[in-house]
Amino acid sequence: MSSFFAGVRTLGTGFGIILRSPRLLLLGALPALISAVLLLGGLGALIYFSPDLVTWMTPFADGWGDAARQALRILVGVALVAAAGLLASVSFIAVTLLVGGPFYEHIAEQAEQQLGLDASDDGAGFARQLGRGLRDSLKLVGVALIGAIVLFAIGFIPVAGQIAALVLGALFGSWLVTLEMVGLVFQRRGLSLGDRRRALRRHRAVVFGFGLPAYLLCLIPVAQLVVIPAAVVGGTLLAHRVLGPVPRQDGVTQR
Repeated sequence: MSSFFAGVRTLGTGFGIILRSPRLLLLGALPALISAVLLLGGLGALIYFSPDLVTWMTPFADGWGDAARQALRILVGVALVAAAGLLASVSFIAVTLLVGGPFYEHIAEQAEQQLGLDASDDGAGFARQLGRGLRDSLKLVGVALIGAIVLFAIGFIPVAGQIAALVLGALFGSWLVTLEMVGLVFQRRGLSLGDRRRALRRHRAVVFGFGLPAYLLCLIPVAQLVVIPAAVVGGTLLAHRVLGPVPRQDGVTQR
C-alpha cells in the first residue's frame, strides 16, 4: 500500500507543478482540447451514419421480419457505438500525446529543471526522436484497440461480464495511461516500448497508484485539460524513479 500511495503522491506532485504554472497548464491543455474535438467529432459522425453502416453490415437480415430486423440492427448499432466510445476512452491519451508531443516534451523538461532532474538524452536527433514517439504511439493505440475488443466481448457475459469489464477496463486503462505518461523519458534515453513494460512491471503498485486515479479523472469531461498535463509531469517523475539516475562516462551519476 505504501508503494501504491507513492504513485498517488507522484500524480499529486504533477498537479502541484502544473497548477502553479498557468502557462504550462495552457500549453498542455491545448493538445487535449484538439484531441477531444477530433474524437468527439469522429464519434458524432459514426452515430450519424450508423443506420447506413449497420444496414451495410447486416445484409443477411434483409429478408427477416420487420421486428426481428430492427431489433438486430438496433443491437448492432448500439454495440458499434459503444465499442467506438470505449476505444476512444482508452486511446484518448495516446492520441493527445501524439498530437502534442513537442508541447509535452517542453512541459516535462520544465518539470525536470524545477526538481533538479537530469534531462539529457542519448544524442538522437529531433527527427529520430519524433519517429520513436510516433511509432510507440501507434503501437499503444493498437494495444488499446485490442484491449477494447476484449473488454467489449467480456461485457456480453451475463451479469458478471458487465462488472468484470468495468473493473478490468479500469485496470487496463490505468496501466495504459502509465505506459504512455512515462514515455517521454524512456524515448529520450533510447529505450523501447518493451523496455517500458518490463521496467513498470517491477513496480506494479506504484504504477496503479499513479495510473488508476489519472485514468478515472480522465473520464470526467473537461477535466482532461488539467489531468493530462499534470499526468505528463507525474509520469516524468515516475520514469526517473523507475529508471534511476543516468550513468555518465566518468563514472558519476546524474539525478
